[in-house]
Amino acid sequence: MTTYIIRRLSFALFILFMVTVGVFFVLRLLPGDPLIIYIGQNSAIASLSPEGVEELHHQYGLDKPVLLQYADWMKGLFSGNFGNSIFFNEKVGVLLAERYPVTLYLGFLAMIVSSTLGILVGLIAAIKRGRWADRIVTPLSYVGITIPSFWLGILLIYALSLKLGWLPMIGFTSPLDDLGMNLKQAVMPVICLAVGAFAGTTRQMRSSMLEVIRQDYIRTAWSKGLRERIIIIHHALKNSLIPVITVIGLQMGMIFGGSVIVETVFSIPGVGSLMVSSIFNHDYAVVQSITLVFAVVITFVNLAVDLSYGFLDPRIRYA
Repeated sequence: MTTYIIRRLSFALFILFMVTVGVFFVLRLLPGDPLIIYIGQNSAIASLSPEGVEELHHQYGLDKPVLLQYADWMKGLFSGNFGNSIFFNEKVGVLLAERYPVTLYLGFLAMIVSSTLGILVGLIAAIKRGRWADRIVTPLSYVGITIPSFWLGILLIYALSLKLGWLPMIGFTSPLDDLGMNLKQAVMPVICLAVGAFAGTTRQMRSSMLEVIRQDYIRTAWSKGLRERIIIIHHALKNSLIPVITVIGLQMGMIFGGSVIVETVFSIPGVGSLMVSSIFNHDYAVVQSITLVFAVVITFVNLAVDLSYGFLDPRIRYA
């Protein structure tokens, strides 16, 4: 187990290194100078002299060769310094500390909802195969996978906010300030984030359970006269969860990726909306740091998923 964990951690570090290389150099391929864009949007310094522009380039290290800029950024990462935001005129670490808890909160709510309901609904669809429950769940799962989150968000705003007035249209309130308002504001974003993951988990759970209940040991349990609840919970469920757990780990990336769109639709001050504004403003340090943090979370979630296989199936051994 120890050897396996060390090998996986080494591979994870290599992946994160490649993420830093990719995002850093791809951003430099975008047309336009981030400081020129910033100056054009800031009336207070719109008439800045060429010497002043050069001074800003020097201040943010943009006058250095690209490889040296990358080396400086990596050196800062190891010391906990993510750099400075050009557009927000703030340390990137401060921006992440303010906004990342919002995205994590909504993301984990969506993960809990999609995983719990997906496993439950998929289990019911498999047990009731060919019946009305299965006939309803299967087509809806296809719809859930294909529906665009931004379009679903617009529909929810129109129906639940504009027409019915049940939920606030946009914004985010911390649960520490007002839990009731927080839950109301979280309903629509969580639905948008969770619907695709829920549909994928449901489909995987259904197919996995159908495969497991055809196994010989399940037929033996039926022949012994065990009750259906005992067979499903104690014999079939645990073995059917292994591929489902894999899908849930992959859904984490989809949920965090979806936050970029969902937070923009609902005007939520998370890292998703911060990412969008930073991309348009060519705010290199912010985009690089957000991408890296997302990669760290997703990489280690996938590692935790791999390690959970041994718990779900004792036959699995790590070499």
